[in-house]
Amino acid sequence: MPIWKRNLIVCWFGMFVTGVGMSQIAPIMPLYIKQLGVDDPASIAKLSGIAFGITFIISAIFSPIWGQAADKFGRKPMLLRASLGMAIVVGCMGFVHHVYGLIGLRMLQGTITGYSTACTTLIATQTDKVHAGYALGTLSTANIAGSLIGPTIGGFVAEHFGLRNSFFITGALLMIAFITTVLFVNESFIREHKKTLRMKEVWRAVPEKSLTVTLFVTFFVLTVALYSVEPIITVYITQLSSNTSHVTLLAGLAFSASGLANILAAPRLGKLSDRIGANKVILVALIVAGVLFIPQAFVQNPWQLMGLRFLFGLAAAGLIPSVNILIKRITPDSLTGRVFGLNMSAGYLGTFVGSVLGGQVAAWFSIRDVFFITSALLLINAVWVYFKVNKRYGRDEHGSVEIK
Repeated sequence: MPIWKRNLIVCWFGMFVTGVGMSQIAPIMPLYIKQLGVDDPASIAKLSGIAFGITFIISAIFSPIWGQAADKFGRKPMLLRASLGMAIVVGCMGFVHHVYGLIGLRMLQGTITGYSTACTTLIATQTDKVHAGYALGTLSTANIAGSLIGPTIGGFVAEHFGLRNSFFITGALLMIAFITTVLFVNESFIREHKKTLRMKEVWRAVPEKSLTVTLFVTFFVLTVALYSVEPIITVYITQLSSNTSHVTLLAGLAFSASGLANILAAPRLGKLSDRIGANKVILVALIVAGVLFIPQAFVQNPWQLMGLRFLFGLAAAGLIPSVNILIKRITPDSLTGRVFGLNMSAGYLGTFVGSVLGGQVAAWFSIRDVFFITSALLLINAVWVYFKVNKRYGRDEHGSVEIK
């Protein structure tokens, strides 16, 4: 098996498990906090929001730092640090006896993250151009699928094996990711800068700043769209369903449908980006994703919602690999880790903002307005991409980005 393909398989598994580890706590958080001694419903809701969101905020801060470390020391050491650290921290969550201990561990989890950034950088720099689109497209499915399917896995494990065991099982999977990384990931790393560049110097060295910012914003908007329904999906399913006995299962399936679609479509759309240009795939994917949010506000039953969420996932699958492909093409290899780290920060912020936005819009207006506002964000982003990327940038015969 070629080294790039073996690296891809191991990194995909590690990123998937990391995504599960970040998100599996969402459906069980209120129950676990209650088990830890908090009885007031308002306090449970407040502490659940803090415990869930704090990981992504801290991750957004530390992701560029670990990206810089990856450029300095190599990507494999960052994979080992993150997977081992998360295995220990997530496992320890099953032993806490106070809610503030749980929040502290969630903060620590955000601090030691960086597995996804290191994986993306390693695959981007160690894969030849011919297979880069396919590899980055395949890899992009891992974290997003883990994050979207994670809540369903967390709920299933907690229901069948107990709340605390869900942390132990996830920690064990992360430990397997650490072991497979030690044994099977190969990296040919040569440090290009002897002196560590500061963030201002890194940004000064980025050749296409306008395009890079547009790609960061696109990744941010995509993650906002993916997670805006997270806080309202259970309530919406309850309104749509005549039988409330399986609402939790239906909500998990509806939320995870887009993750399944990502797994199926992203590798193919990554290859398509190599053929016709990543900028074209990004534009079409944004438009289709934006349009598909509108009928989600008018569905009559949970199965219609699941179908539309699946179609949305197919469209969204074209965005992450295409964004990563463009970032790789316009970024010097010596800066790849830090730029991917900044992009991952945009994704973590999008996860947090999407969850908060969905809940606030539903509280102030209505659940259906969540879909309309998310649709508007995607379509506005599509217009911006058209003028900032598609009208200004093209693709030469070697697949590199060029200014028109």
